Parts: sequence; C-alpha cells; structure tokens
Amino acid sequence: MQANLQWLDDPEVFRVNQLPAHSDHHYYYDATEQQSGRSRFVHSLNGQWHFNFATNPADRPLDFFQPEADLSNFDTITVPGHIELAGYAQVQYINTLYPWEGHQYRRPAYTLNQDKLAVGVFSQAADNSVGSYVKHFDLPAAFLNQRVHVQFQGVEEALYVWLNGHFLGYAEDSFTPSEFDLTPYVQATGNVLAVRVYKRSSAAFIEDQDMFRFSGIFRDVNLLALPAVHVDDLDLKPTVNADFQGGVLNVTTRLSGSQLTGATLHLCVTDDAGTEIAEQTQAAQTTVTFEPLRFDEVHLWSPDQPTLYQVTIDVLDSQGNRLEVVPYQFGFRKVELRADHVIYVNNQRLIINGVNRHEWNARTGRVITMADMQADIQTMKAHNINADRTCHYPDQLPWYQLCDQAGIYLMAENNLESHGTWQKSGAIEPSDNVPGDNPHWLEAVVDRARSNYQWFKNHPAIIFWSLGNESYAGEDIAAMQAYYKRHDDSRLVHYEGVVHTPNLRDRISDVESRMYEKPANIVAYLESNPDKPFLNCEYMHDMGNSLGGMKSYSDLLDRYPMYQGGFIWDFIDQALYVHDPVTDQDVLRYGGDFDDRHSDYEFSGDGLLFADRTPKPALQEVKYYYGLQH
Repeated sequence: MQANLQWLDDPEVFRVNQLPAHSDHHYYYDATEQQSGRSRFVHSLNGQWHFNFATNPADRPLDFFQPEADLSNFDTITVPGHIELAGYAQVQYINTLYPWEGHQYRRPAYTLNQDKLAVGVFSQAADNSVGSYVKHFDLPAAFLNQRVHVQFQGVEEALYVWLNGHFLGYAEDSFTPSEFDLTPYVQATGNVLAVRVYKRSSAAFIEDQDMFRFSGIFRDVNLLALPAVHVDDLDLKPTVNADFQGGVLNVTTRLSGSQLTGATLHLCVTDDAGTEIAEQTQAAQTTVTFEPLRFDEVHLWSPDQPTLYQVTIDVLDSQGNRLEVVPYQFGFRKVELRADHVIYVNNQRLIINGVNRHEWNARTGRVITMADMQADIQTMKAHNINADRTCHYPDQLPWYQLCDQAGIYLMAENNLESHGTWQKSGAIEPSDNVPGDNPHWLEAVVDRARSNYQWFKNHPAIIFWSLGNESYAGEDIAAMQAYYKRHDDSRLVHYEGVVHTPNLRDRISDVESRMYEKPANIVAYLESNPDKPFLNCEYMHDMGNSLGGMKSYSDLLDRYPMYQGGFIWDFIDQALYVHDPVTDQDVLRYGGDFDDRHSDYEFSGDGLLFADRTPKPALQEVKYYYGLQH
C-alpha cells in the first residue's frame, strides 16, 4: 500500500494499518523491573529528530522517508514538542471559529453535497503546513527477535508513518495514542523511521476546541517489544455487591504471539497492603476469561479513601519460563442512577466539586510533564476539588492513574468538538454541522468513542464517559453513546449538546447538562419533575474578577438532591512565556499577543491558576465553597 495524500480530505479515512486501541497497561520482564517502573520492552524515541518544515503540501520533501534520502538540509527539532513553539509557524489562539475563517472558505466534507467528496480541501491547501520528521535508531538488545511496535502517544493532527522506506500507515485523532507494527521491516541496526505530520485534515472540523492551535509530535514516542506471548489487552470489571460489603472481579485478557500453545497465565490479586487475596491459573489462548473472583469484603474506592487493589498477571511459556509481568491497579466502586433520578457512588449521593482542565505548560504548551500533572493533583486536593473533566480530549496516559491514586473523579471526554460548524457569529446555524446525522462522519466519531473506552476502561476514577463538547447533536453522537452502553454498565454517559436536539434526549446523555446556566433556571428545571439529574459541565467561567456568585450554586446542593454540582471553567490559563526585550524579563502572553489574527485574545485566560501555576485569588473562593460540601 502507498500513502495517499487525499486521505486528508476524506472523513471516512481516519486510520490505515493503525493497530486497534487497547488498555493502557504496562508490562515488564520481571518483578524487579516492575518495582522500578522501567521495562526493557519500552525504548523511548524522544529527543532530537531530523526535521523539515513546509508551509503547504506542495512544498513537502517527497522522498524524505527513503533510507538513502539526503537530510543535509533538514533542521533538528525536539520530540515531543509543538512545531509552532519551535519557531516554524504562527502561534494562534481560537475559541469557536476555525483558524482559517476569513482567509479560506471551507465546509466539512459531505455537507454541501452529501454524496460527493470535495478533493483538495486540505491535500492541496496553501495553509496546511507539513512537518517531516526522521529518526534513526538501532534496536536495543531486548528487542532482537521480538515483534516491535511504535507508539505515538499524541500527534496533531494527521500523520503518515514509514520505516526503512516502507509505508506503515496513517492516523488521525490528535490526543489518542497511535500504534503501528514495525515487525515486517525492522532491522537490528540502521533503522530509519519517518513521520509526516499535516497540521490540517478533515479531522480539523471535529477538533475545534477552545485552545491554542498547534501541530506536531507533542507527546512521547516509544518503541515497544512484544514477547513471544504478550497481553495485548486487559479488561478488568470489578463490581460491588448489593450490600456494598463484598465484590466480584472479572478479568479478561487478549493475547498474541507465536508460543501460545502450552503457555499459561498466572493471576494474583493483592489488597492495598500488598497481601495476596486471590490467585488463579489459566491456559493461554487468544482470549482468556478467568473465573470470577469473589470477595466477601472489599474496601471501596472513593475520593476520601481511594483504595486500590492490584492484579498481577505472569505470562509463562510451556517450560514455565516467565515471558512478561503485567500489573494493574484497580478499584471497587459502584455508580448508580436510581429511580429517584439521583446519581449515587457507593450508596452516597454524588456531589461534583469539579474543574475543566486543559493540559498546559507556560513554556511548552500542551507538552506537559509528570511534575505538571502531580502539581495539578496536589492543587486539586488542597482546594477541595474532587473531579476533573478532561476538556475536551483524552489526556496523557499517566493522568488517569494519578487520579485513581489521588481520588479524583473523572469525566473522560472523547476528542470531539465541532463548535464552528453549528455556531456562527454567536448564532445557532447547523446547516453544515458535523458529525450530526451525516453517515460519512459516523465511523470516525464512533472510533473516537471506541478508542477512549478501550484505552481507559480499567480506571475507577472514571465515572462518566463524555461524548465530546459543543458538537450539537445527531444520530452520530447517539451512536457513540450506544457504543458505551454496549460495553460498559459501570459508568454513566454525559453530553451537553443534546440540549439543542430535544428529540434525541432519550438516547443521548444520562444527565441534564448545561453550560453557564443561571441558578434560577436550574431551579426551574429541578422543580419541573425532571427525569434526569442536573450537572453544570461548565460554569462560573473564571475570567477576570469572576467566581463571585458561587454561593448561588452551592446553595442548590442543599435544596435539590438532583442537583449534583459541576465543573468550573477552567483550571489553568492558556498563556505562554515570551522574553520581553524592554524589561528583559519573561512575561506571559495570551491570545492575540502573537500577532495571531483572527484570535479570541485574552479569552485564553480563564483559569483558577495563572499559566505558570500560580494560584489566583478566586481559587480561595473555590476552596471555601467546595469545602462546604466536602
């Protein structure tokens, strides 16, 4: 197969030879590696890559992916990183509108004519910049004679991948990991991995989040070695008994490899003190479903006591030799929407004291570190914030585990926002809205739901799946909810945009969710004998001297059990450090400060924290009122 540039134009092509999404489990050679957290089966490709920047597809270097290609005119760039922050392209902050509005006329594919694809909208676009990356590598010793994959944890926005001159595949969905199989073409030494990243594709219409618009390989890149028998996917389903005392753990694995015959899986469950409380052995096969593990007494996971148990699976070959060790922390907790239309977690009414959180670092944009994530957790816990809505995309993989460990509820959002297709100049005008009811966009958005579920299905912190943000509503989003409902009865589904299409209300969202709704209107809803509990998925909007009215919302929690709190917009400013030559100091610059036109200017600054993570005074207001319901 050869790469096709026109895939950029077509929403029906969003993954080519990309491996299926799977659980985010780690795997190690032995217990020593497990304890250190360093696996011989993972090799980072982060660092310096050869790089070429082209302002449009026509100017891209055509054969750069060939092993013998001359790269003498290439620069170098740091991976992970944003192309714009490396100085190659315009930094731009946009809220609702698309970045090209006023410069280029575009409408989503199959909307002006639902039966015809307009070729060239992105593949021949003058404003679609291209980054061409090349990385040379040798295989580590532990990778020799193993199957080898490459995992890109985040690439914005569309990527093509080659190894040693052979085309591997194509992927979209900027905030979801993409994996490709290198095995047919990888060699012990002298490998040439080439990646071409396009800033824009049809996915741009459904990645219209309120944020700075960047491009490039902005999350980690790793080589993965797969042993002769490997756990490809781990599915943990812990359930809590009706008495809230005991529980049942169901474990299913999907395996691959050349030595399945005679291999075995040994499963061990330990409690939070490290004491073994169950074990079981099963013969290896493509799918292994362990017998249900029943416990008379379990400690429930909650924000106040985020108790975690651990499953450890040892994979043994036919001679009893260990091939890999797979550990995973999990928790028992029960989420219910009861007949009284109130959400309960572990038999207690759910109260969300939440925030919306963009991933952000004032120097590196959405390239964030473990230290950034740990600091955010610490701030949340110190200010009575018990929930995070991952606005509006899947976050880095470690975030979900950190929330499990700290006791932070998660509303896990898909990478979906198409705000600019239905809201124009402030008015609701959905004539070219996607995904809507458009069959050509259906598989792309259901795939995003599938990926979100498969990667993060084992995390107890997630109590809601969110279908995305500000994408109107239609049959395609209803199909996303149907996917979650088929696969997961342990969580609820959230989506705010169905407020625009009340005819779909029975098929989209388990909660009544609104943005910035006035307390009086919330009261009117709650006193109208409603059939769904109420959540503010965004409220307060901490911009300038905001958050003065929190008491009006906090009081509703005492009056109405069906009012279950909300998520403040938002947690941290989006602003970037720039060195000011006049003062000779590093200063924070917001939207519009980069000569970005059009821009939504200082609208990027509406967090409880400044972009350097300095708390704003409003955070004390949040701590006080959220503390009343702690």
